[in-house]
Amino acid sequence: MTAAAKRLIDIAVSALILIAAAPIVLVAGFLIWRQDGASFLFVQDRVGKNGRPFKLYKLRSMTVRPAGQTSVDTTSRNDPRITAVGQTIRKWKIDELPQAWNVLKGDMSLVGPRPQILPEAARYTAEEQRLFTVKPGITDLASIVFFDLEEIAASQPDPNVAYHQLVRPWKSRLGLFYVAHGTLRLDVVIFTMTFAAFVARRTALRVLAREVARSGAGQDLVEIILRDAALTPAPPPGRAEIVTAAEIAS
Repeated sequence: MTAAAKRLIDIAVSALILIAAAPIVLVAGFLIWRQDGASFLFVQDRVGKNGRPFKLYKLRSMTVRPAGQTSVDTTSRNDPRITAVGQTIRKWKIDELPQAWNVLKGDMSLVGPRPQILPEAARYTAEEQRLFTVKPGITDLASIVFFDLEEIAASQPDPNVAYHQLVRPWKSRLGLFYVAHGTLRLDVVIFTMTFAAFVARRTALRVLAREVARSGAGQDLVEIILRDAALTPAPPPGRAEIVTAAEIAS
């Protein structure tokens, strides 16, 4: 698939999403504003293609942070900062809908490695930096494989350590597989399985596993997509050692 064809699809589909989702976003936005009188939008710097920062838009699901307060990288399901409305919009991924505007603007694509915050991107290995050779996306393989990311974080003593040891290694490998093997067919499968995961996640994972195997993925990647086994600590791509808690805290 050429870059021009992918861009045309991005424009057409993101425009349709913005039109179709407008009533949902407006209702959710009003409910968020009614909670505390603050803006219903959450705007954050993320790293885009070729390392270029851009402003990512989401519906705000957390309380308004006091000036100077920093946030953790990974959010668990029981994070006390998540508001009542935020719990609902996060569960159904409604908070992600404004990113269709990022796609229409050209900052993002419908499908591609999820965009990272700047401190997270700074931790990437040289191999992981290859994720920035394509536009980030609203959804990707890892979005479906780790659909339960908040539950994973909630089950661990430190959500950030859990992310870097259990999730990041495979999230990055899945993203790098997409960079090397992305096609229109794979985009369609990922996009449709993103919706299927809400009602039939096991089926969605099996479809993804078959598709990446068809595209030449190794057995280790296929097995992690199926998520039949418990996650165990592993190093990220391009590194021999597991990321330590001390590194994350520094």
